[in-house]
Amino acid sequence: MTQHSADRVIVVAGAVYDRGRLLAARRSAPAELAGRWELPGGKLEPGESAEEALVRELREELGVETETGERIPGEWPLKPGYVLQVWTARLLSGEPRPLEDHDELRWLARHELDSVDWLDQDRPAVAEAGLRLPAAPADGVRGQGVGRKERRPPEARGRRDFRHAP
Repeated sequence: MTQHSADRVIVVAGAVYDRGRLLAARRSAPAELAGRWELPGGKLEPGESAEEALVRELREELGVETETGERIPGEWPLKPGYVLQVWTARLLSGEPRPLEDHDELRWLARHELDSVDWLDQDRPAVAEAGLRLPAAPADGVRGQGVGRKERRPPEARGRRDFRHAP
């Protein structure tokens, strides 16, 4: 695969999944992209495969180790001479932190994907990535807990609370 050709530069991005959610990163630079959300990644360097570039970029930008999966179908034009390709990625280790070019990260469940202002070129890839998410977050997802039914321990089941009885 040609990383840099006379007519285009390939930019890779990761649809990073963990516990049934997709990672979104808010741009802090350059100024024309600041405040908008994207799938994290960056440009291929000479001699790198797209998968190697993605693992490197996610390590540099987020401080995590990942494993690439399938390529999301499609290719999206960026500025003239640049094209975006997106791969799925699984978080192997580390807690993502916004180290370069981002000022905030969010884990989004499928129903939350429209809650951020995605960069236009990322929208089709995010839609495809969202199809690979469960319709509802899996049990044990980070941040889950609101609205969950509280369970009583086995020894308390079937007992009435007589503290307030007349």
